[in-house]
Amino acid sequence: MSHVGVGPRAVMRSVAFLTAGVLAVPALAGCSSEDPSGKPLAAQDVAAAARARVADGGTLRWAVDSVPDTLNAFQSDADATTARVAQAVLPSLYRMDERGRPVRNPDYLESAKVVETEPKQVVVYKLNQQAVWSDGREIGAADFAAQWRALSGKDTAYWTARNAGYDRIEKIERGANDLEVKVTFDRPYADWKSLFTPLYPKEVTGTPDAFNDGARRGIEVTAGPFTVKKVDTKADEVVLTGNPRWWGEPAKLDKIVLRAVPRDERVSELVAGELDLAEIDPDTAEQVARAAAPRDAGTGTPLMGPDGTPAPGSGASALPGPQGGSAARALRSWAIANGSDEEAAEEEILAREKRRKAEAKAERRRKALSGFEVRKSLEPAYTQLALNGAEGPLADERVRRAVARALDREKLAEAVLKPLGLPAEPVGSHLALSGQPAYADGSGALGEQDAKEARALLADAGWVPGGPVKKSEDGEKAAGAEKSEDDEDGKKSDGGDEGTYIVGEDGKDGKDTDGKNKDDGEGGREEGEDTGGTDQESGEKHSSGKNTAQGGAPGAYAPKGTAAPAGAAAAPVAKDGKALTLRFVLPSGPGSQALRTVADRISDMLEKIGIGTEITKVPDESYFKDHVASGEYDLALYSWPASAFPATDARPIYAKPVPAADGSLNVAQNYTRVGTDQVDQLFDQAMGTLDEGKARDLLRKADSRIWAAAGSVPLYQRPQLVAARENLANAGAFGFETPVYEDMGFLKKGARGAEASASPAR
Repeated sequence: MSHVGVGPRAVMRSVAFLTAGVLAVPALAGCSSEDPSGKPLAAQDVAAAARARVADGGTLRWAVDSVPDTLNAFQSDADATTARVAQAVLPSLYRMDERGRPVRNPDYLESAKVVETEPKQVVVYKLNQQAVWSDGREIGAADFAAQWRALSGKDTAYWTARNAGYDRIEKIERGANDLEVKVTFDRPYADWKSLFTPLYPKEVTGTPDAFNDGARRGIEVTAGPFTVKKVDTKADEVVLTGNPRWWGEPAKLDKIVLRAVPRDERVSELVAGELDLAEIDPDTAEQVARAAAPRDAGTGTPLMGPDGTPAPGSGASALPGPQGGSAARALRSWAIANGSDEEAAEEEILAREKRRKAEAKAERRRKALSGFEVRKSLEPAYTQLALNGAEGPLADERVRRAVARALDREKLAEAVLKPLGLPAEPVGSHLALSGQPAYADGSGALGEQDAKEARALLADAGWVPGGPVKKSEDGEKAAGAEKSEDDEDGKKSDGGDEGTYIVGEDGKDGKDTDGKNKDDGEGGREEGEDTGGTDQESGEKHSSGKNTAQGGAPGAYAPKGTAAPAGAAAAPVAKDGKALTLRFVLPSGPGSQALRTVADRISDMLEKIGIGTEITKVPDESYFKDHVASGEYDLALYSWPASAFPATDARPIYAKPVPAADGSLNVAQNYTRVGTDQVDQLFDQAMGTLDEGKARDLLRKADSRIWAAAGSVPLYQRPQLVAARENLANAGAFGFETPVYEDMGFLKKGARGAEASASPAR
């Protein structure tokens, strides 16, 4: 697992950790006969078609987030586009299947086996005898050895982002012949299949200079179905063309152009016909789906809606009158006959003309989008709520557990996934997703949602309802992590446009000053109804339906003993004269609407146990680097990809932070600053065993203890929405599975609608 764009780590104080044995962890489901890993919640959606139905030739224009700063996937500034290029042009000894499990790639490997375990682990790779680099040289032991030396961590002249696994290799030798590579480990390594994918040629990894600079803007020697033709920073694109020395199934496409297109501009590029494939947001997906809605077979116009009105974009008008050249005169006569004067009739004419132009534009837009379809699945990644345990109230494990147990994770998953027609099940593991071998629902170690138990945990930690709140000299009255200088007064000096608002404050919680809910009308809300929501345009919080700014819970002024309404906010909890208010930091960009919706609902849930939230929206470019990675937050939402090798890849995310020589705290990728020695030991044991069943049990046990520590709460698997041309085959929402680049292409004429339902033939 990794997260691109991590900035410098801030100096942090010591973190309060759980000690071993404090919490009873329930027996693992992995010990039963039933496999708890389950199946993937959603299958990939790529319009699978047999190669025989795909035409030869063509260019695929594929939207990506950026032109990468480097094509070396092992450098710190590598990004998702770097990985995509590497998949298309470099050897991958193992690929991910539809369940997120590593499978041998026969284009490069005939076999790979552990042939010895004592006295040391030895793996022998037998390479495909046809596998060659684009310069004609055979792929062999020299390439394996050069990559090992570059990534082992022993030579600091190599600017590497990681050395996990490579640091356990003792030596690499030629095997019985040139097609065999023998790798000897100095310590057992369970995740050996993660190594040498991608595999770079020795020309890239052989020297520090070549490694550091040689593959940043191009890779001259490749060994995949495609090769890198150019990286054009002016045109913001990477151009891949077919590799003439490729020995596998020939690529169907002549060219793949990876174009950097901002997310909020992709719908315009689709309409303009400049893209064939693009990951999109829910709003764009809705537009594409609407454009492809059923239309009248005879007239070609959209079918009428359920209320009898023309479907959106139909061009039909609610006003009477002919559509020919006499429309203006007819409309004027109709208006006057119906009681309007001539001036009003002219206004009607102008309004109708404006509407006609808008409808014509919408129809052109619809026709342009009607050639696309939405392919959807779930990403191999999950969104979590991170709780910063380094300082403030969340340094207390009881407060973290109270926050976690206040959350209805099922409702949060439904808020994001149900409107998209995707399975809305909360994620039950920090280390794997449903369908992967290590997956098991470990959330029982924390416990189910229980507001009463959450309030009891807060009380045990000294946070009691209705406690007095003292105002300090500087006006500070809430307990939480300290604000940085640029957060003072609730505004970011770097241009955060939405700034800060506190859930529950007068005038900022969806109420007018008279206390009435702005959106409820006179009738108000039904008792217990979910009050979370966001404005679709601005993402601002609205309709909280609660007002606790003065410290009174609903029912506080009713006769003694009267219960508060169901679902109402609890009285704010306080300790030592300070109310418990947590800083919730969110990105403010146009693609972050789902996160803001989830954050508003979380705020509502926390308010029901007496915890306030101060929501601060910051620019996307500074969100992770300046807030999450540096620890300037209490609560945050961000995602981690699911790895096929969690013992290796998840360890730095959940490892106990350790003090560095300069006095700072080395957190690796554990941005919650919560960890335990026991979790570290379980990861180390899982990484060092070659018994796959035992490794799975150790990982599941580690996950249970991560749940118990409540440093992060997995919420839902991220949606994957992709707009693709209807005739584009074997591309779209890939889910877990590694794309097969040589099978992508456009269907032959007449093949549309007759695609094979099975995976493409190889």
